[in-house]
Amino acid sequence: MAAFVAAPAGWRVAGSPSSPGVAAKAWVTGAASRPAAAAASPPASAGRRRRPMGVRMDAAAAATPMTNGTAPAATAPSPSEPGRKTVLVLGGDGFCGWPTALHLSEAGHDVIIVDNLSRRKIDLELECASLTPIASMNERVRVWGDVSGREIRFVRLDVARDYDLLAALLAAERPDAIVHFAEQRAAPYSMKGAREKRYTVDNNVGGTHNLLAAVVESGLAAHTHVVHLGTMGVYGYGTSGGEIPEGYIDVLLPGGRPSKILHPAYPGSVYHATKCLDALLFQFYSRNDGLRVTDLHQGIVWGTNTAATGRDERLINRFDYDGDYGTVLNRFLVQAALDIPLTVYGTGGQTRAFIHISDTAKCVALAIGNPPEAGAPVEIFNQVAETHRVRDLAALVAAKTGVKVANIANPRNEAAENELEVANAKFRSLGYDPVTLEAGLLDEVALAKGDEATLRKLREVLQEQSLSS
Repeated sequence: MAAFVAAPAGWRVAGSPSSPGVAAKAWVTGAASRPAAAAASPPASAGRRRRPMGVRMDAAAAATPMTNGTAPAATAPSPSEPGRKTVLVLGGDGFCGWPTALHLSEAGHDVIIVDNLSRRKIDLELECASLTPIASMNERVRVWGDVSGREIRFVRLDVARDYDLLAALLAAERPDAIVHFAEQRAAPYSMKGAREKRYTVDNNVGGTHNLLAAVVESGLAAHTHVVHLGTMGVYGYGTSGGEIPEGYIDVLLPGGRPSKILHPAYPGSVYHATKCLDALLFQFYSRNDGLRVTDLHQGIVWGTNTAATGRDERLINRFDYDGDYGTVLNRFLVQAALDIPLTVYGTGGQTRAFIHISDTAKCVALAIGNPPEAGAPVEIFNQVAETHRVRDLAALVAAKTGVKVANIANPRNEAAENELEVANAKFRSLGYDPVTLEAGLLDEVALAKGDEATLRKLREVLQEQSLSS
């Protein structure tokens, strides 16, 4: 259990006018499950602020509700770490959030992870866990502190439901940047049935709007930079007839009037639709309240570990291979490890954009370091490294592993063939040098093959589950 201490000065926890007397709790843990006495006085690294290691907030016993008044004064970065920022990583326990949080911490930022651990609950629901063993959040942050000498704090709350606690956290911490990963991320899961569709919309759109409203309510609209992980899927996967620009297109309105508008949205799932709705909320809050927002339209993420997650086996990242959360590449890798033919849906002519997990973390850091000016339009980056047809990806895996390829009927409602050209000049101009599939795929093949114990585990799982679902 985490050690809890009194809330630090500056915390104001808002009561809930809609449900008075209901105890809404959030847990803030430091780098370990330490004795309370040690937690109250954590060792401080040079130039770092001392903070209590754990905080428990109870809205039922809170002070007055939040207002739009002036929030507590910001603490300046330490002179010993120029450019250091306080960064909240929402969804920091997830596949993209965890390695990004470590990367930002390693870069010298003061990182606070906010997560409700919902992805772990979905593992139980689907009865299919990560192939790699995932430590508890308390263990993760403790080990990271041990191997890096840097503290990451963890706040357990639900961004889509615990609005008052989220607003109180923002007012107390005054983050320089908030990285928003806190959304249900699987398109197949979002299409399983009415329950999953409703959950995806309620969680994703509700969480995004709670975040934007809380930034404004806390008086941080001009101070805090929101960086959101979006998806290339907002553009759709039909053939566009040319290169997809980064978010905006130039058009001529009736009468020959020039204008710049958002690229038309063509979502292919409920998940993708929520990202389109997010984009409209960003446009509104940017224009109405002056929020500084960067939206990252990311391709399919491949890879498992980064340099940071590879520093200790207890820091390892997720490797999902099921039909809902497992990407096409992970499915191919597991099939190859078991010498099962790679199952390609339809003709395999679906073209998708890809990016390595380490590049996700690097691109988020680049976005944080290059925020839009106050009052500027929403900044949009296409966060991709390369594009591949699925059949070409299968051929690449087959060439490196020696397995066969099997085409099966496509269970998804999608175009059989499409072209995809994507502009990514903005990140390239900031020095982005991506990891390519050709260069990094062998590491993933080795991870999927693992040792005999890993293969035995896979065989047992596959007795109950079909990878081609």
